[in-house]
Amino acid sequence: MFFVLSKLLLVFIFPFTWIAVCLITSLIVRKPHLKRRFFTIAMVLLLIFTNPFLLNQFAKRWDVKPAPLTNQTYSCVIVLGGFSGVDANGKGVFNAMSDRFIQSLKLLTTGKATHILISGGNGNLLAGSFRESDWVKTQLEELKVPDSLIVIENQSRNTLENAAFSKSILAQKHLQPPYLLVTSAFHMRRAIAIFKKQKMDVVPFPCCYIAGNGEFTITDFIPDAGPLSTWNFYVKEVVGHTVNYFK
Repeated sequence: MFFVLSKLLLVFIFPFTWIAVCLITSLIVRKPHLKRRFFTIAMVLLLIFTNPFLLNQFAKRWDVKPAPLTNQTYSCVIVLGGFSGVDANGKGVFNAMSDRFIQSLKLLTTGKATHILISGGNGNLLAGSFRESDWVKTQLEELKVPDSLIVIENQSRNTLENAAFSKSILAQKHLQPPYLLVTSAFHMRRAIAIFKKQKMDVVPFPCCYIAGNGEFTITDFIPDAGPLSTWNFYVKEVVGHTVNYFK
């Protein structure tokens, strides 16, 4: 039930939804002072969430910095799914978050970890037959990664299940902590909190930086449509992190 509700209610937390609701309300209400109030709120929200400077400043404070890696070899690098899916023909494809795959593969092939665990099933509300980790395994095999080094967890639908199911599989494989944890920088804070609740010793290795990692320029103050969609990732993470904390 929690999984279904989280998917259904997701659209209501996005900034664009707030702006649209305020604009529509300003058109519907009859009282002039309410029209002005809702229109003003919509404009203020639009200016805030299309401002690259504000997004970058928030991202710099929210994103988790990578932990310094020691000279030890880690038993496993855990990479969280969400970096691949299916195209219109039902074939597996990488998406914009594919840096998760690249960085975890790099950690494996450079000897920082002896195994790689791909954690991801199908997080869609109406899940089909596609299982992300199964498809990613085929891509690793095409790159000549030995099957003995690949561990898959293909049942999880969200980060809570990523942690719980990964813990069980790693115990079965007798792979000892600490583990390297690879996921997007904006997602790492929530992921670490969830894995720690499962009493898993993980070392953060964030990637897929989508904001807050560039140099400051004067153009950061010019409204841009890009930040409006990027805020969706961060608002979702803040709400999810808060819910998980109290849950």
